[in-house]
This record gives sequence, structure tokens and C-alpha cells, in this order.
Amino acid sequence: MKATILFTTLILLTAGCKQKPSDQPSGSIAGNEGKIVIYQVFTRLFGNTNSTNKPWGTIEENGVGKFNDFTDTSLQSIRNLGVTHIWYTGVPHHAVIRDYSTVGISADDPDVVKGRAGSPYAVKDYYNVNPDLAVDPAKRLDEFKALIERTHKNGLKLIIDIVPNHVARHYVSLSKPDSVRDFGADDDISKEYHRENNFYYLPNDSFRVPVAVGYKPLGGASHPLSDGKFHEQPAKWTGNGSRLAQPKQDDWYETVKINYGIRPDGSKDFDTLPATYANLGIDDHHQFWKNKSVPSSWKKFRDIALYWLNMGVDGFRFDMAEMVPVEFWSYLNSSIKTSYPEALLLAEVYNPGLYRPYIQLGKMDYLYDKVEFYDTLKHIIQGHGSADNLAAIQKGMADIEHHMLHFLENHDEQRIASPAFAGNPEKAKPAMVVSALISTSPTLVYFGQELGEPGAETGGFGQPTRTSIFDYVGVPHHQRWMNKGKFDGGQSSKQEKKLRSFYQELLQFTISQPVLKGNYAAIQYHNRQHTSGYHDKLFAFSRWDMDTKLIVLSNFSNQPYQGKLVIPADLVQKWALKDGTYSMNQVLFGKNQMSHTVSKGEGSINVQVPAYESLVLKLEK
Repeated sequence: MKATILFTTLILLTAGCKQKPSDQPSGSIAGNEGKIVIYQVFTRLFGNTNSTNKPWGTIEENGVGKFNDFTDTSLQSIRNLGVTHIWYTGVPHHAVIRDYSTVGISADDPDVVKGRAGSPYAVKDYYNVNPDLAVDPAKRLDEFKALIERTHKNGLKLIIDIVPNHVARHYVSLSKPDSVRDFGADDDISKEYHRENNFYYLPNDSFRVPVAVGYKPLGGASHPLSDGKFHEQPAKWTGNGSRLAQPKQDDWYETVKINYGIRPDGSKDFDTLPATYANLGIDDHHQFWKNKSVPSSWKKFRDIALYWLNMGVDGFRFDMAEMVPVEFWSYLNSSIKTSYPEALLLAEVYNPGLYRPYIQLGKMDYLYDKVEFYDTLKHIIQGHGSADNLAAIQKGMADIEHHMLHFLENHDEQRIASPAFAGNPEKAKPAMVVSALISTSPTLVYFGQELGEPGAETGGFGQPTRTSIFDYVGVPHHQRWMNKGKFDGGQSSKQEKKLRSFYQELLQFTISQPVLKGNYAAIQYHNRQHTSGYHDKLFAFSRWDMDTKLIVLSNFSNQPYQGKLVIPADLVQKWALKDGTYSMNQVLFGKNQMSHTVSKGEGSINVQVPAYESLVLKLEK
């Protein structure tokens, strides 16, 4: 079919950008001229070929993926999708139910473990990896080191999680260096708070397991430790900040909160950064902390981060970073960047009021753009709200847009194809184009997203719509693409292959086009005010630099749009276009040609764009 029929995103560009942006992404791959694309894999699920999916099933029943499942073939499949970095989720050794006593690992109590497989965010040993992920649990760290080497050999970088706000209720490290003391080992447990304590305590009370309503650990299966009790004397504060000796069922009761020198009244028991440090660099931050006394927990997490970077990890995704004081991030990230300047530092921060402090004072490379950009896109995909809001959000982010990671899925969010989100992954295609092309920031894709995975399995703990992070499950759409280790889509449906091709073409474009590090301008407002028939389910913007010009038009509607797209006079002037007709070659999703007319200083393109599709063109000089 013709390009004007098939696609909803319009891009005008000319060849060969050489401009180098002033704010380069950290962790960029040598030779990569475009943006960063991070592919999140839930490590224990990725290589699992078992399709049983019994609720609360064991490894023997439901299977589990291993580090070794990330073969050269699978890694090349990921790289060819248009990926620069892999986020291996769930690598640090977290609390698990499975018995690993033969390799010296202490048992974990199901009463304080969520799911059969355990939460990846209840870390039990920061100096080793999840034994479930190893063929030989006794050599699990060696198997992960081999994965690091294999990942790099295949032209990819990797990040793992660090969870600084909390650790597993039963934290004990078997693998820590001799110089390292465990969290809490030197705490004064007679006090609720002491600056050098790693935890907060309730000195006169013992921990009690939450009262469960409609829930039984392991789905009610018997286990020698599953008795509704867990010994912890005195009780500690729970990970989400609950100060109850018996947390509530919806608290993060499987974890305990780390003390960073924040007193129980909320005041800070450490030096604070002057506001002027928002404008200063890594060296200044590092010097600031060099002779300062900092709490014990700060030093422990610094040592943990440097341990993994020294092993070859290329960066971190920091869980719930906003629950940890920004001064700690200045301390940690300046320590990291001083030794490993290319390390990629990505943080989960949801409060927009904290974005700038955590970027400027905390020295984060990237933050989740969840509460504003993702939430708005989801609302639009679901058929609600106006695409006009995207322009307002991007305008408000103008000073920090490079630092705001864009995504449509991750392990915390509902799958696009789930009935609770869109029910159909095709509906998210225009959102994916906008998300990937609107800014200089990285793009995150969650494994299976590119295949329309709906997250329909009932793993045990939690409900469908999100692929389980607590239990052993298989991921059907991904398994069909995996095709027993061939990673060739041999069992995938035509629809799954077509969707993956869309993602591949788009993502490869984003990592290869320098123009996407260039300028941005909204043309949404002008078209909404002056173009007849242009409605609020359409969204248009421009990207350009000295050599390359882009226009993006996306249709979020379930109805086609036929009409004009106007390029405002101020943008035509910036592009130095004279009155006349210009040829445009489609560079994504087809090879058609269109015309762009400039008359009296204003540009105009006649477009015909169907529901949920994309058009991409190149403007020749």
C-alpha cells in the first residue's frame, strides 16, 4: 500500500548529522551515534522454556531461566532489535524459598518472602547472585561473570539493580570481602535510631507477621518454616517506612528499611549540600564529601556499587531512589563516576518535584519519566485524554528532557496487551514512536513487549496483567520467539513477528540517528489552532539540527486522519526553507515518496494516516 495509507508518524530528515550534543548520554557504546536503548529482561524468566505455569509452581514444575540461557544467539537477537544496554533484573541474591543449604545458604522463611521465587527487591546478599540463575549454584558468581563477558563480546553493555532503601528481612552475606561487615552487624539495637546503625529498631517489641486476609504463603503448600511466625527481636522498621512491629499485609513486610542518617523526626544527621552544587560537576561533589563524616550505610552501599563495577557491570538501576536522601546520591554517584565515568546511573523516582534535585544534586544520569509522560501516554492509548498534554509535558521538561527515561512497559507496569491496559499492542504503536523520538533521552523496552506479551499468567503472588516477578512462570509470547534457543521467531504468529519488526525498525533508527540528539519544537499547538480537522488524538513535533530536519505526526485515534499537516513559519525559517516543493523519502516502515510545499513562508503536507500507524519520510535538500 501507499505510505500515506499505511503510517501515522511523519518524519522529515536530511542526511548526515555531524553535530555533537553538549550533554552526551553516559554509558554510550563506541560507534553508537544515536540514543541509548535499554532492554529490560527479567533474568529468571527470559530463558525458561517450560510452559506449565502452575500457580505457585516450583522450579521442577514450572522451570526457571539461567544465566547460561543468554547465549551468543540470544544476545545477538537482542542487539539486532536495536538495543545498546541490557538491564538484567533480579541478579543480586535475594531471599528465595528453594533449599540451597548444600552450598551453605541459609533457609528463608515463606512468611517473609513474597511468592514462590521471592522478590528481586528483597536482597539477601549484595556480594553474590541469585542461586536460581546458576546451573551450578556453588559457582553462581562465576556463571554471572561469564555472562558479563558474553554480553560485552556481543556488543552490549549491562546494568543490574541496586536496592538502597531496604534489604531482605533476613540479610546475611556469605560472599562479602573480609573487610566488609554485614548490614546491622554493629548496630546498637537498644536504640530506635543511631546514625551509625544500618537499621531502625523498636527496642521493646518483637516482629510479628502481618495478619493475612485471603492470602497464604506458597498458596497454602506445606513448608517447615511456614508457621505464621518469624523471629526478629527487636523488631525493625519495614522497608516502606512502617514503624509497626506487625506491619500490614500491603506493607513491604519482606524487607527492612535502611538508615541513612535520617532521624525518626525526618531531620538530617549529616552535612547537607549547598544549593550551588546543583551547578557543579562530579569532581566538586567528590571533593565535598572527601573529608566529611558520613553514616555507615552510605559507605556500605558505596563499596557494593564499586564491587560490581569492578567486576565489569556497566551501571545500575537504583530502586526507589527518592526514598533515600539526595545527599547520599551525591556521595555515591560522585564516587562511582570518579572511578567509572562511563557508568550508567538510572533511578526510579516518581515525584516530579524531586526530578531536578536528584539529577542536579544527586548526579543521576536518568530518571523514570513515569508520573507525567508515561501516565499521560497510557491514558491516551486507552482512549482518554488529549494528546495536547504531551506537548505541555515536554515543554515543562525542556531543561532536563535528556535525563528522563521513556518507557511503555517495565516489570512494575501492566502489559500493554493486557485487558486492563489496551488489550491490543497495536494501539500503542503511535505512543511508542512518540516515546522513542520526542527527546534525546534513552528508551526502555521490557522483554516480550515487542511481541505483544499480555502478562495473562497467574503465577501465585499477585494478579495477571503484569508478568510475575515473584514466581516461576513461562512467558508464552517470548517463548514462541525464543523457539527453544534459536531466537528466530520459529513459533511466533504472523502478528507477533510483524509487531517485533515494527519495534526493530524503530529502535534501530533511534540508536543510529544523530539527529535525535538535536533540537525539539512542538508544532502541535499551531496545527490544533489553525489546521481544519486536526484533532487532539493527533500529535506532531519536530526534531532537527544543522543538517537534518524531522517532523513527527502520530495518530492515537481509532479512525484514520486525512488532511493537512502544517509546518509553522517560525520553524520553516529556522530550517532556512524557501518557497517551493520538496521531495520526501520514507525512511521507516516503507519506501514511498511524498511532497512538502512551502508557500508564503509556511509549510504544508497532505497526509492520509490510518488508526494507530506510522509514516516516516526524509526531506531531501
